[in-house]
Amino acid sequence: MPKLTDVCLATIDSDSPGLAAQWGLGLELDEFCTAMNMDDPELFAPLDEKIRTYGALPRVFHAPFSELFPCAIDPKVRRVARERLDQSFALAQSYGLDRMVCHGNFLPSTYFPQWFVEQSIGFWKDFMADKPAGCLVYLENVLEPEPELLRDIVQGVDDPRFRLCLDVGHANMGHVSDLPISRWLDVCTPLLGLVHLHNNDRSWDWHRPLGDGTLDMEEIVSRILSDAPGVSVTLEHTADSELSLRWLAERDWI
Repeated sequence: MPKLTDVCLATIDSDSPGLAAQWGLGLELDEFCTAMNMDDPELFAPLDEKIRTYGALPRVFHAPFSELFPCAIDPKVRRVARERLDQSFALAQSYGLDRMVCHGNFLPSTYFPQWFVEQSIGFWKDFMADKPAGCLVYLENVLEPEPELLRDIVQGVDDPRFRLCLDVGHANMGHVSDLPISRWLDVCTPLLGLVHLHNNDRSWDWHRPLGDGTLDMEEIVSRILSDAPGVSVTLEHTADSELSLRWLAERDWI
């Protein structure tokens, strides 16, 4: 029976450090998803203490995304995005991490898809140019209505260190995409570096446990194991991560 071999718990669930240590898993650090948190050293100490207390190992750093637009029309706005993402990468390295998740930040009411793709390719090519050889940057879907948008960006950047992060919960939001998750998997799997697993009822981005929602998680995990063996996975729940761990264990997937 194939298993998920590189599993992290997102620290948006406050129980994640203890659970990760208990189950022998890693952590995806989400404390700095809001960019201004990187400017407040007082916020670092509680995270550092939690990591030391439980002995859980961070493996992935989630970069900030609010109001950061790599494809921005205004060049000053784009420069802010670059500054914050460079700051994020430096902070990730201070934790010994060489893997970072970033949002593409497509806004349907603001950017034409062709502009989004073309401008994003230029931004990310430039961003990756001075990064070390061993790093990995994952581009995550949020409001993209179809997987081809991020696929085209990753293909255009054409850098083996720059891969896709497929967030299946985001793809399942009814106000974002009406495509089946099988389509997202078909398009994204060849370029996958990371998968964010969580469930919802299509009404909102609830980040519920794997068995609680309309996504067929058995199909999704089976596809990951068969078509992208060894890909990294993060359970990205705001609470109840242990329910998903038990769900996976019951199926002998971890």
